This record gives sequence, C-alpha cells and structure tokens, in this order.
Amino acid sequence: MTDASGPVPGGDSDHDDHDDQDEHGQAGRDGFHVFDTTLRDGAQREGINLSVADKLTIARHLDDFGVGFIEGGWPGANPRDTEFFQRARTEIDFRHAQLVAFGATRRAGIRAADDPQVGALLESGAPVITLVAKSHDRHVELALRTTLDENLAMIRDTVAYLRDQGRRVFVDCEHFFDGHRANAGYAEQVVRAAHEAGADVVVLCDTNGGMLPARIQEVTAGVLAATGARLGIHAQDDTGCAVANTLAAVDAGATHVQCTANGYGERVGNANLFPVVAALELKYGRRVLPGGALAEMTRISHAIAEVVNLTPSTHQPYVGVSAFAHKAGLHASAIKVDPDLYQHIDPEQVGNTMRMLVSDMAGRASIELKGRELGIDLGGDRDLVGKVVARVKERELAGYTYEAADASFELLLRAEVDGRTRRHFRTESWRAIVEDRPDGTHANEATVKLWAKGERIVATAEGNGPVNALDRALRVGLERIYPQLAGMELADYKVRILEGRHGTGSTTRVLVLTEDGEGEWSTVGVAENVIAASWQALEDAYTYGLLRAGVEPTEEM
Repeated sequence: MTDASGPVPGGDSDHDDHDDQDEHGQAGRDGFHVFDTTLRDGAQREGINLSVADKLTIARHLDDFGVGFIEGGWPGANPRDTEFFQRARTEIDFRHAQLVAFGATRRAGIRAADDPQVGALLESGAPVITLVAKSHDRHVELALRTTLDENLAMIRDTVAYLRDQGRRVFVDCEHFFDGHRANAGYAEQVVRAAHEAGADVVVLCDTNGGMLPARIQEVTAGVLAATGARLGIHAQDDTGCAVANTLAAVDAGATHVQCTANGYGERVGNANLFPVVAALELKYGRRVLPGGALAEMTRISHAIAEVVNLTPSTHQPYVGVSAFAHKAGLHASAIKVDPDLYQHIDPEQVGNTMRMLVSDMAGRASIELKGRELGIDLGGDRDLVGKVVARVKERELAGYTYEAADASFELLLRAEVDGRTRRHFRTESWRAIVEDRPDGTHANEATVKLWAKGERIVATAEGNGPVNALDRALRVGLERIYPQLAGMELADYKVRILEGRHGTGSTTRVLVLTEDGEGEWSTVGVAENVIAASWQALEDAYTYGLLRAGVEPTEEM
C-alpha cells in the first residue's frame, strides 16, 4: 500500500500550484486529485448491495484505471466496511490509488482522542481520512444539536488529532452551497477552520444536488479568494448537472473532484467519474490519469457495472455502446468522408468504437459503412446498395429493427450480395404445444422437422415455455450434425408488441441475444404470432452462430 506521506500518482505537474511541504512533511499538494467514492456514496444507490468481495473487486478496477484516491467506506459504522479495510490492507497492492476512510468529526463535548468512531478511522489503517463536517448553520443546530462555535471546534480538534497521528485529512463540507446561501459567513468559517487545522483539501458539497453551474462557479471562486484553502467539489446529480457543476468548480479553481463510477449514488446519483475524467484529459488538456489509462475507460465502466449487477447505460457519454453510434443517413454520409464531422473525439481514445446503425433512416452511406464494419465490401455497387437500402426500409416498415439486430442484418446483407439465401438447415415445419393440466401445471412441447446436409430430421423436446421447447428441439435435431451449437446459448429474450389495429392480433417483434463464450450477437423476428417471431429469431441466431464458427451453409432457401 502507498505510504501515507508519499505523493499520489495521477497528479499533473504542469498544473501544480501547491508544491510546498507543510510542517508534517507531507508532499500531498499534488496538482490535481481524482477522488472516487463509488464504494461509499455510490453504494447508496437503490438496487446496489455490495459484498466485501464486490468492494475489493471494484477497488482493483479503480486502481487499474489510475484514480488517485478510493474512498472505501465508513469503518466502525458497519461490519462490512470494517472488514473491507482489514482485507484491503493485505489483499490489494495499490499501484496508483491511496485508500481513504470516511467518518465524522468528533462528537460534541468530548475529545477527538476519546471518540470511538474517530478511533475506528485510525484502526482502519487507511493513509487518508475524509471527515464530513456540517457547514450549514441550521444543520448544526438542528441535526448536531450543538452550537456553531462547538461545531468549529469539533472540526479543528478532529483534523489536528488525525494529522498528529500521521494521517492525511480531507474535509467534506456537507450542504455547503445551501449553507453558503443561508449564511455565507459561517460557511466560510467552516472552510477556514478545516484549512487552518491542517486539512489538505476542503471539499464543497452540493449535498442536495440543487445547484446549477453558474452558482457553483461563483461560490467556489469566492470561497477560494476568501479562505486560501485548497478546494474540492462533490456534486450530486439531482438537477442533471453534477458533471457540469464539477467542471464549473474546476474552472473556479477547485483541484480535487469527487465522483462515482457510472454516476452511481443516492437518489439520482453523483457526478459520473468517466465523463469528468474524459473532459479533464481531452477537453482541458489536464493529465489526471497514468499514461494509457483513458483508453481503458469503457472496459472499466462496464466491468464495474457487471460487479454491481446493473446493465450498463447504453447512452452514457464516452463509454455507452451508443455514444458513437450513428443512425441518420446524413450523418453517415459525412462520416464516410471524415468521422470527425459528427464525432467530438476519436472513440478509441476512451476504449470505445464507432457503430453504424441500420434502420429505415439509413441511406447509401450508412449501408456501405455498415458493410465495411461487418467485413463485407459492397464495392461501390450503387445498384446493390440501393437494393439493400430498399430491402431494409421495406422490412423495417413491417416491424423489423436492424439497429438492435446486427446479426440478422448481416444475414440479409449476405443474401443480397450473393443473390440467394443459403442456410445451414431448412425448416419443413414446426409446432409448439402448451398443455394446461387440471392440477394447474403446464407442459410445453415442441416438434421441428428440418433438412440439413440432405438429411430429413424430426426432433421433439420439452421446455419451460414454448419458445424454450422450440430452442431445445432445434438443438436436439441439429447438434449431431453441427456440434458447434453445443457452445451457444440464449442469453436474452425480448418481446415487443408493435402498434396494431386488432388488439391481440397486433404484430410482435422478438429480439434474441445469443452468446458462444467469445462474443454475442442479436437477431430479430417479426410475426403476428409471438412463437413464429421467436422461431425466426432463433433460426437467424443459430445460422449466424454457425457462420461465426466457420461452418459453410449447405441449404439453398
């Protein structure tokens, strides 16, 4: 673990205005701090419940990304956080980050040395401690039930005590911006008290998330001028402005940003680590991560989403799968000339990729670029491209969607390029039976009749639903001929009822996601019958999977 008195990697020497050593010998005035609080504040999001093992895994990902500080939780407040700090000391060899313990200032009326929760902060072994302090006069009197002067003494005493114990201290001024609006003089006194007692950074917190960027910038600049303290920013996202507010504080002179991975946090969340860091590196030209780390951003974002068991946001800036996805034909035409015309950065800078979406909005350029992306050269054949465009628009009018089903689009494209449809098997017929029994249980059975490699195959299987029974029957019939199917499995299944005029007779669209351990692909089926739509999607799924496995088709449709 990094020594408490050492500099934190990830700072930017070109922007270091705090090179002085203090009386405790701490270099700590390292140009810029990226401080992550996913393990504490982020874990307060509804639906997230992290085990100690989860927290250790996320801490490793964040250290790999190169953040300067990882706030691990509140030791002593609950057994899980206490265990995390115990295990982190021996199980993680931090390469870039310092581990931070979070806690409160001493209680009113006792010495910091006698406060058990302050003692738990020291026992955690964390080299850095963040103290939350009240900076809104009303909160001091109503929540802490103490005087304004005693609150200032609590801050001074706790900071000084922890510094004397060899710890680096940051102070989070809770409800700072609301408190500053109510009583600016007292809010600034809190900042001075923390700074003069030896806090390395005093963090201005928009705890309720109600501020807008102009106000954040104005107040931060004013407090910096009035106190001379090194300032940080902690922004909640209740107005949708947490990232903008964080950057506004940086514009005003803050050199410490507190964020969470993917913006996780209480209510609507916190400032999102990834767009904040990307903006600092790519827009501000400020190096805040180790070299090459930014290109790992998309991978890290998705890996953490997997740990917390939340689907990654497809439209998240920089790292979402749709962040560099282009659908409109006008955009595609421009991108064909120069990708920078409709992209603010090269997606590879953040480990993402450009994607072309095929839909009824597609033009010739979209089809050509999508073909190139799939490794199919349309050779500038205008007639062929025109046929594909017309076919896509015709199919989308019927309810198909290819922007979410790349595999089905590739099969369509190959058929148009070859001038014929060739598959690995041909369907003679299929049927699915659902039996409702007197005891309230159900039985689902499917039979498929297929042709493959000149052989007629009849297979029957049961499943936990009619679609699952069809899937199993298809496998039973084909795995002997195509053993590659054994490595494929249905990963996701979505049904959408499209607009119709006949109630239950409306058109149904089914999207199937299939994986083979090395990748995944999506296929689509559309029919008035949900089972028929599912069968189409399954046919495409296994046809495409066999093509991925290098198996040439034999049946001409």
